Amino acid sequence: MERVAWGITGSGDKIKETVEVMERLREKYEGKVEISVYLSKAGEKVVRYYKLYERLREKFRSVHVEIDANSPFLAGKLQTGKFVFLLVAPATANTVAKIAVGIADTLITNATLMALKAFVPVYIMPSDYKEGIITTVRPDGKPLKIRVRREDVENVRKIAKMDGITVIEMPEDIPRVFEKHFG
Repeated sequence: MERVAWGITGSGDKIKETVEVMERLREKYEGKVEISVYLSKAGEKVVRYYKLYERLREKFRSVHVEIDANSPFLAGKLQTGKFVFLLVAPATANTVAKIAVGIADTLITNATLMALKAFVPVYIMPSDYKEGIITTVRPDGKPLKIRVRREDVENVRKIAKMDGITVIEMPEDIPRVFEKHFG
């Protein structure tokens, strides 16, 4: 069976839609692809805040929460070929900025940079994709307007140029990644 590592950081933007897409992909590829979920410390807080933690535990067999930058040992599993690719969705501006400058001090940033060293493809869906005002959804379902800063978008452009990283814009783009690798 093929395996995919899915990293979730502390972004609430598009988290519910991302979980829904990943649930559909788990069902579509059942018996062929196993999706292992890796939550950063902030990612765990956000999925709990959005009341998605138990849903992840129910739908995905393997859910891990960051202890430190190397625990659980995701980087080693990526480097030894245990996963076909790493998907980071959604990725906070903080995570993107760290990857852009090579800082590997969290589970997700360390796993990303180590995967790149081992030629494992990395797909990143940044929460701050385009500069301007966007409307996202709070955990209570009410709209929230936030500003995507020019500096954050510049970091997205920087990682998009990195060898081995593909930036994706929306949760609806994730199925194409699975189709590319698993037909």
